[in-house]
Amino acid sequence: MPSELLFEIGTEEIPSGYLEKGLNALERLAEENLKNNRIDLGKGLRTHGTPRRLVLIGEAIADKQEEIVQEVTGPPKRAALDEKGNPTKAGLGFAKKQGVPFDELQWKKTSKGEYLYVKRNVPGRPTIEVLSEILPKIIEDLPWPKSMRWGQVGFPFVRPIHWVLALFNGEVIPFEVAEVKSANQTRGHRFMSPQVLEVNGIQDYVKKVRAASVIIDREERKKSVEETTIAAASTVSGIPVNDPELVSTVANLVEFPSAVCGSFDKGFLDIPGPVLITAMKEHQKYFSLRDAEDRLMPNFVAVNNTIAKDESVVRRGHERVLRARLADADFFFKEDRKKPLEDRLDDLKGVIYQADLGSSFAKVQRFTKLADYLAERVAPEKADEVRVAAKLSKCDLVTEMVMEFPSLQGTMGREYARLDGYPEEVCLAIQEHYLPTRSGDEPPDSMLGAIVSVADRMDTITGCFAVQLEPTGTADPFALRRHALAIIRIIEKMAWKISLQGLVSTATSILHEAIEFDNIQVSNKVIDFFRERYKNMMLGVGYTSDLVEAILSAGFDHVHELRFRIEQLKKFMIESNEFESLVLTSKRITNILKKQERTLDVDPGLFKEPSEFKLWESYGELKDDILQLMENRKYYEALNLVVRLRKPVDDLFDEVEILTKDHPQLKDNRVAMLQALAGFFQSIADFSKFSI
Repeated sequence: MPSELLFEIGTEEIPSGYLEKGLNALERLAEENLKNNRIDLGKGLRTHGTPRRLVLIGEAIADKQEEIVQEVTGPPKRAALDEKGNPTKAGLGFAKKQGVPFDELQWKKTSKGEYLYVKRNVPGRPTIEVLSEILPKIIEDLPWPKSMRWGQVGFPFVRPIHWVLALFNGEVIPFEVAEVKSANQTRGHRFMSPQVLEVNGIQDYVKKVRAASVIIDREERKKSVEETTIAAASTVSGIPVNDPELVSTVANLVEFPSAVCGSFDKGFLDIPGPVLITAMKEHQKYFSLRDAEDRLMPNFVAVNNTIAKDESVVRRGHERVLRARLADADFFFKEDRKKPLEDRLDDLKGVIYQADLGSSFAKVQRFTKLADYLAERVAPEKADEVRVAAKLSKCDLVTEMVMEFPSLQGTMGREYARLDGYPEEVCLAIQEHYLPTRSGDEPPDSMLGAIVSVADRMDTITGCFAVQLEPTGTADPFALRRHALAIIRIIEKMAWKISLQGLVSTATSILHEAIEFDNIQVSNKVIDFFRERYKNMMLGVGYTSDLVEAILSAGFDHVHELRFRIEQLKKFMIESNEFESLVLTSKRITNILKKQERTLDVDPGLFKEPSEFKLWESYGELKDDILQLMENRKYYEALNLVVRLRKPVDDLFDEVEILTKDHPQLKDNRVAMLQALAGFFQSIADFSKFSI
């Protein structure tokens, strides 16, 4: 009979950043444990949570474990029976251990002979019994960035546990954890409804905690945060700055959101907008407001965990706290403005980037040279602006404002550069060179920002590889995988016709002027690293491994062309009736050449059979046309032209013995012809990667 599971861990306030991962882990561990114990999950599991509770709900869960048929193999016949056919101690011992008479045991034939075995049905245990064992283990196994112990309790958890609600179909699941016994009780809102609530099931629980001012559904709470914030902002005709991350954070800080709108001195609006927004968001979790013309207003919205009895008192409290924060920001801003941004470049000499790679100043000098190399190839008319943007790009790291608000790096560089009178494209590049900052973010839009971003990231990657700091397993402390993907995405987006090998070699050459390492070895490792990242990226968006490998094996240098070629080859695979035949022909060539170690030259004067003349003639006629089509990005058309080489190759295999032992010169000449064809095919796509 299906039953329902209601499980809640009541705690002191869980940090906002921990809640979502904790709930995900709770659902995952519960699902794994129940499935491993042969308990059907029915409608599955779902989790809810607030700062004071982690909730797991399951509906239509089986009330007992699935029954299984168990087979246990015992000793072999020669050990289970004596010479007279009577059971030995080993045989009798196996029967006793399995709890059955020896006569009821059966014999099982195997490749090694006959063995005693017993076959029996194992009934399922009641689910409530299993839950009483696994729920404490789940609580213990929940992973947290940091755990704590409290009082005399030696049990580690994210925050002290105050109650555990555990019901299966209305019945308490008995267990104890952290000196807290499970019960049918929960708590309401800590301040507005702190009483103990007895519940008998899921519906009763949801109804009672809601009446006790607790919204357990996180999505509902986020929606409530948005609605109350908008309503509060409307009292001053303001619009909250769109910030889903802040909404999510605030929703994890409250059980029942309410909002109040406050104000601050208009004089603080002289501080750059991003500073005001960041100060309100990071320190106080306040929403900043804009007017109908998108101008920042001297107002904010604070979301509280209680409905205020006297809103004016609450408002004044928030305003007083924010005033101090904004006064600090105003001080930092004025201190920073006493020194031009460019004058801070020398200050980077005192900032260690990495022990073996030197200071941040040294890093800026390196990637400025690399940015100059890149600019010459993709935007020579912007070379001067690129040098300036690269030189200034890290100067804000030593400003008071960025030391107080690290998330403003790049943003403050842009603001200070504007105030110092630099061109807007230079200012924008200082900010954009950090893009993308995380998975899913867009790369830079501007040419200058893209160039500086690639140069900075490539210096980071080559530098780390040079001092043996490349990623291993899940460890990637310098985020090199993310940097490599960012470079690939930028090159694709900007459609730069540049050599990745040339870019890597230039980066390692610049670095080699400062530190000693094997330049060639590091360059090759970095290229292989990029190749693997590109492959994983393509697999992640749905391309098959053989398709991606076929293109990458044909050459991994001009990144901007790769995705286009993969898509065109995919189209050819789907639409051409000749694809499979072409793959088989290519594999025949590859198999013939596997043991050929020397590269040979073709001598048409040694041709003997018509198929040799025909193949070489066809190759000569088609080669230039195919290469021209590829040069013009008509890759699909080039593939269709390659097909015309298939029949001449097949005819050669059918009519002549390639590896003839009687005529070494003929053999070498035919091998040379196949080597030329294999190399030509390889420059287009490695068809041997396909499994047909």
